[in-house]
Amino acid sequence: MLSYEESLKILKETKALIDGHFILSSGLHSPRYVQCAQLLSKPHKAFKICNSLAEKIKSSFEEFDLILSPAMGGVIIGYDIGRILNKETIFSERVDGKFKLRRDFLIKKNNKVLIIEDVITTGKSSLECSELVNSVGAKIVGYACIIDRSKGATNLKQEIVSQIKLDIPTYTKKNLPKSLSSIEAVKPGSRSL
Repeated sequence: MLSYEESLKILKETKALIDGHFILSSGLHSPRYVQCAQLLSKPHKAFKICNSLAEKIKSSFEEFDLILSPAMGGVIIGYDIGRILNKETIFSERVDGKFKLRRDFLIKKNNKVLIIEDVITTGKSSLECSELVNSVGAKIVGYACIIDRSKGATNLKQEIVSQIKLDIPTYTKKNLPKSLSSIEAVKPGSRSL
């Protein structure tokens, strides 16, 4: 398994973790920004992270039947972990603002499901996936992600297994430290503000 330092190095090399002044989709400001799509666009680097995370998943969850990931961020990581662990992998998509299963994907009653994302911050996407699992009488065994930046502040009931945990500070516009207020803010990301 990769160490924290090795994982951090790969995230920085692939620009999945960058420093600057960023306005997040929440409207908060941060000195660091996470964009795992940058890591996953470089399969020769991502495979090291995925293999290491797969080892952690094997150690943490005795058995499960299915991997469920939220689109878009979780699709590639879910697929790759499913490939490594030889598990069926499906994803949910937003339809009219809510996650739904499409493409004839199915979660069967009593399936044991692992929910995998690229990054868990608030746990919102994972919670929405959990609703899909619970609605059919299946069981959530836990959650996994490349980066856990939740600091334990989610409403997820089961364990989160991550490749790396990051404590990234956020600030309102009114309480910006001087180190950020002196840098022009950028709005990266995939969600519109």
